[in-house]
Amino acid sequence: MAEKHVSLKDLRNIGIIAHIDAGKTTVTEGVLYRTGLAHKIGLVHEGETTTDWMEQERERGITITSAAVTTFWRDHQINIIDTPGHIDFTAEVERSLRVLDGAVVVFDGKMGVEAQSETVWRQANKYKVPRVCFINKINQTGGDFYKSLDSIHKRLTKNALPIHLPIGFEKDINGVVDLIDMKAYTYSDYTDHQLTVGEIPADMLEKAKHARSLLVEAAVEADDELFERFLEKGEDSITIPELIVALRKRVLAGDFYLVTGGDGRGVIVEKVLDLGVDYLPSPLDVEAIWGQNPKTGDEIQRKPDEKEPLSSIAFKVATDPFIGKLIFVRVYSGVMTAGSYVLNTTTGNKERVGRIVRMHADKRIDIESIGAGDIAAVVGLKDTYTGATLSDVSHPIILESITFPEPPVSIAVEPKTKSDQEKMGIALQRLAEEDPTFRIHTDDETGQTIMSGMGELHLDILIDRMKREFKVEANIGEPQVAFRESIKGTSDVQGKHIKQSGGRGQYGDVWIKFEPNEPGKGFVFIDEIKGGVVPQEYRKPVEAGVRETLDGGVIAGYPVVDVKATLHDGSYHDVDSSELAFKLAGSTATRDGIKQAKPILLEPIMQVEVTTPEEFMGDVIGDLNSRRGRIESMDDLAGGAKLIKALVPLANMFGYTNDIRSMSQGRAASTMELAKYEEVPPNVAKEIVEKRSSK
Repeated sequence: MAEKHVSLKDLRNIGIIAHIDAGKTTVTEGVLYRTGLAHKIGLVHEGETTTDWMEQERERGITITSAAVTTFWRDHQINIIDTPGHIDFTAEVERSLRVLDGAVVVFDGKMGVEAQSETVWRQANKYKVPRVCFINKINQTGGDFYKSLDSIHKRLTKNALPIHLPIGFEKDINGVVDLIDMKAYTYSDYTDHQLTVGEIPADMLEKAKHARSLLVEAAVEADDELFERFLEKGEDSITIPELIVALRKRVLAGDFYLVTGGDGRGVIVEKVLDLGVDYLPSPLDVEAIWGQNPKTGDEIQRKPDEKEPLSSIAFKVATDPFIGKLIFVRVYSGVMTAGSYVLNTTTGNKERVGRIVRMHADKRIDIESIGAGDIAAVVGLKDTYTGATLSDVSHPIILESITFPEPPVSIAVEPKTKSDQEKMGIALQRLAEEDPTFRIHTDDETGQTIMSGMGELHLDILIDRMKREFKVEANIGEPQVAFRESIKGTSDVQGKHIKQSGGRGQYGDVWIKFEPNEPGKGFVFIDEIKGGVVPQEYRKPVEAGVRETLDGGVIAGYPVVDVKATLHDGSYHDVDSSELAFKLAGSTATRDGIKQAKPILLEPIMQVEVTTPEEFMGDVIGDLNSRRGRIESMDDLAGGAKLIKALVPLANMFGYTNDIRSMSQGRAASTMELAKYEEVPPNVAKEIVEKRSSK
């Protein structure tokens, strides 16, 4: 496939986002098939899809990594990113949304809005991503376009209007009525190669007219002149091109959504492609990006223009078995050329761009350069990770990075043999480079390697990848909760480090006040030294001593968070003071200060959502209560199902997926995501501290 060059206005960067199992990957497969990139439609459950190319994805039938695919439709270039739906891989969605301009939100037509649909919707709101909605699977038993649309209105937004209405119901669906040109687009079988254009079925005419009136009414709000004409002369005075332009304006504003529906495998996907081209933004429709000059700290702007200096963000790292590390980049301005040097402003290092490749899931085509607004993968960058800014060497800029939540679940992992030990180190490092929500550290007391991730499934898959891709055999411990320590009170303590034993002594003396910081705001160090009681060069070491001690924990060995430490007094010795002495003084003050400031343990609390048939509701609620859960709400869903929302400590949720299946004969399903950290009840905290100290 030769590389075509399109102008910026004809470029689309689109993400496909949804709840797990809504059919995102199948829709992507449908798109690739319709645009001529795939010769058949791969089926997820048969493990033959293009974008789910990892073995684990094919086996489990879920998407784990976002795959970037470039394709062409109606002379437009579309970069599609297929994102995962499982909450454990929420960082994949997050980093994809950071670099996308528009999104297609896929809903399961049998279920409507599900728990994870709400999460991805909130993430898209956070990044102000304009989107269109596709209600998938409405051709299956239980699929219902109008019920699903109603759930969008109830749970997400009232500002979602159909632009197409399905013709038929469940298995008899055979096309859509397009409310723009008021024509029917039908097929005899979803595998048809093209849609047949015809007149609207007589029994749908009134419904279609009503739906179109609502659409026109919403569209004219975007333009005063159209609005006045609509009021004076009615709907027929608005031409089709005017209607499309006005609707596009409304969609681009980010608070209005067009809805269509059908079978993601079928020819109807062409209508979704049309929506992407007609209504979702090009890089020119997105606001110019702002960043900082790393040298001066000044705010600078970069427009989506190839003549501007290069600015781009690395949003994903993937290890390719054939060519090594691939860095996916979104270029915001300028041009990145193969063989050139770029500045990684996050690390301050210059790096050479080896090759640039256009990705078609796991296949790749070499290209010479990538311009403003485009997405591709780069080979040859050694020290670049997710969130790094790559810019022109002589015009540096730092773009806002991507923030990721702290992983709440940990497990100990030990290599089985000596040869596994070395391989495991390399494997864990590679996996951590790819996944910013996966952390590794060594437990100082036990010497064990601890892996931390977003959930049991997340860690499960990382261990699986370690075995298969890196051929590492390991013994795995039980999942553990990542507790945190904090304080409820304040203290003001002296930390003194004095050593006199022949030769030069050591002298460091500080007074530090400790107080709680706002939840989630982390550690803050404040320097309030007046005069020179602690010389400037010793204050950074004091901060380092405080920070290291907090990281190692004070009461139970868990990191201390949300603390303010104010250095306000101290003394020094002309000869004996040193950086090390002040670092140790800071450390001593921290250990004493935290113990005196009403220390507490914090635990991760999960937002749990359970969908269950009504007959199992009592059992589910009773079980959640027994896990120290707090029920927040209960809602009715389609088909007599119930949605239960609860806050439950993570410590009591291990193995919940299997428990709920056996409790409901396999008919209930759950999702959970980290909601917040909360104080552990005193009786539970006492047990945890005793258990840690007995180790």
